[in-house]
Amino acid sequence: MNPYQKLLNKKRKWTPVRPQNSPVADEVVETVQRVLAIRHMELPVGDFIQSALNGDVPDSARELLMSNVKDEENHDLALGYIADAFGVDPKAESEAMRLRDAWVEHPDHTVLKAMVAERAIFFVLLPFLRFNGNSAMRTVSADISRDERTHVACNSLVCKELNLTPSQSLDKLRKATINWIFQPLKNSSDNKYLSKNFWLDASDRLMHEGKA
Repeated sequence: MNPYQKLLNKKRKWTPVRPQNSPVADEVVETVQRVLAIRHMELPVGDFIQSALNGDVPDSARELLMSNVKDEENHDLALGYIADAFGVDPKAESEAMRLRDAWVEHPDHTVLKAMVAERAIFFVLLPFLRFNGNSAMRTVSADISRDERTHVACNSLVCKELNLTPSQSLDKLRKATINWIFQPLKNSSDNKYLSKNFWLDASDRLMHEGKA
């Protein structure tokens, strides 16, 4: 059994539900709204993979990649339910759309863009929601995280097979995105999960070391 099939066999289905809203701490409200605004990148990441399927990805990866595209639709729905319940900030929504467009327009290979977005952006936002969100956000974070681990493992393997590495400009876009999301936070000496630098450092480590 090839590694892609092993990853596919470990996946499990889940169904988004509409949650009841509950508050979060005042100091994270603006950041949570920016995190939720980045849900607009879920479908483009699926589009990145769909585009790659029209190209030179390994045949052994195709079934898993197609399954991962469907996951992104599920994630978009689940996060949309959360945003509907919690409420959105129109300014954050607009800025997130501009960032989304910059990712879509970036010239790096689409699988590479998906890998960087999921590993160094989504893998930071999901734990942030787990530590600072309400109960519905924590539940959705756990559900999406299981999928994203599979996605990142798959995309990393594909990038290795295709000999793809991120460009400096893609890394700059990653930094611009993560800095915008966590800009409202200060640096807390009492709680690292409320510290802007903690999350920015996590993104850097995930980008360059693959772990944080």
